[in-house]
Amino acid sequence: MTRTKKRIAVVGYGNVGRHCLDAVLESPDFELAGVVRREAAPAPAELPGVAFATRVDELGEVDGALLACPTRSVPAVARELLAKGIATCDSFDIHGEPLLALRRELGDVAVSAGTRAVISAGWDPGTDSMIRGILELMAPRGLTYTNFGPGMSMGHTVAAKAIPGVKSALSMTLPAGQGVHRRAVYVELEEGADAAEVEAAILRDAYFAHDETRVRFVDDVAALVDTGHGVVLERKGASGRTHNQQFRWEMRIQNPALTAQVMVSALRAAFRQAPGCYTLLELPIADLLPGDRETWIRKLV
Repeated sequence: MTRTKKRIAVVGYGNVGRHCLDAVLESPDFELAGVVRREAAPAPAELPGVAFATRVDELGEVDGALLACPTRSVPAVARELLAKGIATCDSFDIHGEPLLALRRELGDVAVSAGTRAVISAGWDPGTDSMIRGILELMAPRGLTYTNFGPGMSMGHTVAAKAIPGVKSALSMTLPAGQGVHRRAVYVELEEGADAAEVEAAILRDAYFAHDETRVRFVDDVAALVDTGHGVVLERKGASGRTHNQQFRWEMRIQNPALTAQVMVSALRAAFRQAPGCYTLLELPIADLLPGDRETWIRKLV
């Protein structure tokens, strides 16, 4: 019997992984193959029937994988799964040349294996990248400002937690306007850790080195955590020779849930592309939506 739904594995079971699982279960064209995490442990009591494994090979046939793992782990995990012929989607969040280099690298692996990858499929990079593209096509000359927050940055928080001597951490993004941001990093130290050394290591890290960053030491990071976030995108420019075209896009979100939903939609689009590696900027919007194109054209156009 031919399967009508793609079998999807969720790799990682942190903040984003939990919401990836929810988004897959709510998807009309996907079914959950299971969850892959580093340590063997029984499935949570609230998830009866969900398979948990330490390797994707333990989950049977898998068509695609959502990589809900730290950004710095994405390249190795994606390479391994793509080589097995499994399509991947991640939320790699380092902009610029690292993103371009990873796109080229995973593109080569995906083409060789006859499969697909979508990288940086969160909301920034991700859907915000698509919005910036729309603003550029409407006003080719002008300035765009991306103002994040205030809110918890998952990538920066993970980076801070990885610093030796850090028991737990929270990184907050605070918008200063005109695309400038400050970082407030709240750190709970491991016993015996040197606060000055931890602070210096955070400030050196590439995630923080380019922004004004303040490190504050607290007794209990958990008491501060709120996964809400937001963004305001603004552009003022010219359409042809007509000036003063002004646009504004704003959203206030629960960060992990939105990231997970975008990843699921992007993985859907991946299956509809030729083998290779893609960013959201390159994917047709209709391919991210379930069902056929004519239904969406009738509804949205």
